[in-house]
Amino acid sequence: MAARGIAANQVRFAFHSGSFTGRATHVRARRDMEVYMTFLSKIGLAAALVAGSVTAASAFTACQVTDTGGIDDAGFNQTAWKGVQDAMDADGIEGRFLESQAESDYEANLNSLLGGACDVIVTVGFLMGDATKAAAEANPDQKFSIVDFAYDPIIPNVIGQVFATDEAAFLAGYLAAGMTQTGTLGTFGGINIPPVTIFMDGFAHGANHYNSVHGTDVTVLGWNPESKEGLFTGNFDSLDDGRAFAQNLYDEGADIVMPVAGPVGLGSAALADELGTDELKIIGVDADQALTDTEKAHVYLTSVLKRMDATVQGVIKLAMDDTFEGGLIVGTLENDGVSLAPFHSFEDAVPAELKAELDEIKAGIIDGSISVNGM
Repeated sequence: MAARGIAANQVRFAFHSGSFTGRATHVRARRDMEVYMTFLSKIGLAAALVAGSVTAASAFTACQVTDTGGIDDAGFNQTAWKGVQDAMDADGIEGRFLESQAESDYEANLNSLLGGACDVIVTVGFLMGDATKAAAEANPDQKFSIVDFAYDPIIPNVIGQVFATDEAAFLAGYLAAGMTQTGTLGTFGGINIPPVTIFMDGFAHGANHYNSVHGTDVTVLGWNPESKEGLFTGNFDSLDDGRAFAQNLYDEGADIVMPVAGPVGLGSAALADELGTDELKIIGVDADQALTDTEKAHVYLTSVLKRMDATVQGVIKLAMDDTFEGGLIVGTLENDGVSLAPFHSFEDAVPAELKAELDEIKAGIIDGSISVNGM
């Protein structure tokens, strides 16, 4: 696959009080996040890449290896790459990427970045955990960071980036429960791995919280947060699967669906566009899909944002300032590492009372008075 370059001078997003330019430590201690990180560290899965680069090396070069969705997946690969681009824009560094294609390419493509050309290597995705660990341990002088993976014990030259996406997804589930006309919501994932199911957990628990507050009986199809069983396409790239899974959920009564499957969700959005938003609305994940899937922007009720751009840019800053240490960064609602996107086309459709409830719930999650794990 030929390399596909992306312009470096895109609009930059501000990152507020929880700046990640300090030491890489836990931003906030939370029991379910600790369990999540422990689980992450105990599961090893292989993944894959194909090479592509966009610029020549300079005084400081940040390199990224994407997951299989590709650099322009309108989701977490693209958002992480935006972090590199923001560093290019702000600090004049150079950026390169290698694009995912097949699992057999992971090790070779990581190895191709070694040897001094990259000051920091950012790998994107839980599936790259084993390959990143092997490369980091074999090259202790090379700085690495990985999105969606935490190592226990830590690796001295690796910063893990993980996100409490269940916090923002809880808000999305509450919102969806307040907006559904059928009383049925749906969700599905790409692969049954923690960075995917943490969205689905939060979504289901948020809808259940709405039920407990309002005495309603909204149902979530596609995921059981207790049994950890649900619907998965088995991939992160088939738009046809995204359409088919959303169609099945729609046929079972769901009028709002949250796909957690990267570009697969674009197929769900295409179905919603055809059916009309009175019949089906979509909740995006990772990036604000109304801004990245502009042709179908009107079908997205909101998106659960995962701010890899901010954490990646923060890691690059640590490497540039020579304050890089192995450890962990956690993005939360409190530090704006995760959030709920604007309602865009649905701004006037979401009742003011529901918006106020969402603000109160967000505050409750931050201060600990509301649990997002169903307890």
